[in-house]
Amino acid sequence: MKNLKQILDGVKINRIINEDNAKEIQGIAFDSRKVEEGYVFVAEKGELADGHSYICSAVQSGAKVIVLDNASYMPESNDNTSVTYILTDDSSLALSQIACNFYDRPTEKLKLVGITGTNGKTTTVTLLYELFTALGYKCGKISTVENIVAGKVLPTQRTTPDSITLNRLFSDMVQQDCTYVFMEVSSHAIVQNRIGGLHFAGGIFSNITLDHLDYHKTFLAYIQAKKAFFDRLDKDAFALVNADDKNGLVMVQNTKAKVYTYGLSGAGYDYRTKIIESSFEGSDLLIDGKEVFVPMVGRFNAYNILAVYATAMLLGADKQQVLTDISLLKAAKGRFEIYKLKSGAYAVIDYAHTPDAVENVLKTINDCKTQVSQKVYTVIGCGGDRDKSKRPLMAKISQQLSDVLILTSDNPRSEKPEDIIKDMQQGLVNTSDTKTFTVADRAEAIKLACTMAEKDDIVLVAGKGHENYQEIYGEKHHFDDKEEVLRYM
Repeated sequence: MKNLKQILDGVKINRIINEDNAKEIQGIAFDSRKVEEGYVFVAEKGELADGHSYICSAVQSGAKVIVLDNASYMPESNDNTSVTYILTDDSSLALSQIACNFYDRPTEKLKLVGITGTNGKTTTVTLLYELFTALGYKCGKISTVENIVAGKVLPTQRTTPDSITLNRLFSDMVQQDCTYVFMEVSSHAIVQNRIGGLHFAGGIFSNITLDHLDYHKTFLAYIQAKKAFFDRLDKDAFALVNADDKNGLVMVQNTKAKVYTYGLSGAGYDYRTKIIESSFEGSDLLIDGKEVFVPMVGRFNAYNILAVYATAMLLGADKQQVLTDISLLKAAKGRFEIYKLKSGAYAVIDYAHTPDAVENVLKTINDCKTQVSQKVYTVIGCGGDRDKSKRPLMAKISQQLSDVLILTSDNPRSEKPEDIIKDMQQGLVNTSDTKTFTVADRAEAIKLACTMAEKDDIVLVAGKGHENYQEIYGEKHHFDDKEEVLRYM
């Protein structure tokens, strides 16, 4: 239980009406439908709705404190109301600080490491969680696939939860005696201040490529969103960046944290690795002069593994034990999962849904081919209501690196799958090297690829990975790429 003074610690207040510091706070909400007696309601202007429009509804439901950043919704005086109104510059920033205070600033009692970047977040977070669990620590994980509190798996709705959910999860982790927490930090979460007030022991930058321009509008704004995460790190934190990415060092230009670099190419990096050999069975890597076999494939996974190793070193783990345990780690669900079909062909399921990720996965598949006769079949679509600029690029890359290309549906959302496919087709070039099909029904597209593929051929089913649904006109329908592929095993 907290009083008003306690939960407002660190919140910038421009004006307050009916201040009552002894007022007991029962909970926090930014959705008026979740308000109960004694709650603080924080009115935010969101993408789809303005919380200020629901202040009256929140008060009727029992809210005793209203936090807002639109002065036109402030009462003129404290007459005829017992509700406390607090005007601040930014409601979303205030919400994150209030949530931290309400849950006793849990991240100050944990060693929280956040990772941001376009690709590799989920795999890196998952590997870190598995590694530090193997090292004997109780850990937490917050990711696109799932949230975990000391071994207990919880469902997740988005890559980075809202600030109330985040702090509640962190509080649970403290109660369960967790030491380390590994968390994906999305660009949306950074811009929307969902991570405001959190204390990070360190931050990792994986890479940045074209994505989310439907939200950020420009690539520069997307870069700046990622950079803002490192700008906010404290001087006692570490900032680990992939220096092979041309924007890697841009991320830490203004950080107060101690900067470390990793990569595959630079002699002057703090942490380096070299790929000795890679196949569908795994990769032989040379990490800090030690040869390690990991059951993961591809250059992109070499970066992920190296980021995990470097983070473990920065957190003080034993080098030899880390190298031993790394060799036992497996990739996250829906990330380059390999299956053998009845025909003797291979099927790879991967979450790749950006041009860079698709290129990385297909290059890895082609690098693993052992025979000239092996064909690559790619089944791919693009999400509806998202950045349209990447659609033709993804189709172009898929065409260039595949023998057979099947354009299909992903999560069309409010768009027609056929319209999305037409956008993708704009990237295709006239060539006889790649056979191209359009099959809007994703199940039929996967069936076509799996039945056409012969012994040792490789089928890539890209875009959805771990997701077990398709979102069509606002409804989620069960659909799992893995289930479809298993029909042909």
